[in-house]
Amino acid sequence: MTREERFETLAREVIEPLRRFLVRRTDSDTADDVLSDTLLVLWRRFDEVPDNPLPWAYGVARGCLQNAERSRRRQTRVAAKVAGQPVEPHPVGTDVRLAEALDRLPDRDRELVRLWAWEQLTPAEIGAVLDLTANAVSIRLHRAKGKLLEDLRKTGTGAGHEGA
Repeated sequence: MTREERFETLAREVIEPLRRFLVRRTDSDTADDVLSDTLLVLWRRFDEVPDNPLPWAYGVARGCLQNAERSRRRQTRVAAKVAGQPVEPHPVGTDVRLAEALDRLPDRDRELVRLWAWEQLTPAEIGAVLDLTANAVSIRLHRAKGKLLEDLRKTGTGAGHEGA
């Protein structure tokens, strides 16, 4: 099998999970752009792809998304200066209270929770994305979920099913 054929097989395996991963974190247009960037990086670094490629691909997509967000923030600041308008806060998710509670978590904790809840990754897979051991992920995830739950309790918001 040629390199191109092997890459096409990899792309078919990871493209939909990567698209969902990105759409949960940004708007659909940005997600499409970042997905393209991610596939380009996967192609360039194809020889480095591990046997379980999805967590590694999530890590690549995460880096590409961070680059896109930095670029967007720079463009927004410049546009706001030019227009004399204040810069709007980050986009709010479907559940405003949960999105705000997530935003109050440190970046590393927020991403742990997202990878666990949204992508349904195991601690070992999250570790591959974030370059941590599975044990470190389990400990940090436990603490992050506790912080999130405490924050939601302080704001009078239950954590999903708790109020039922």
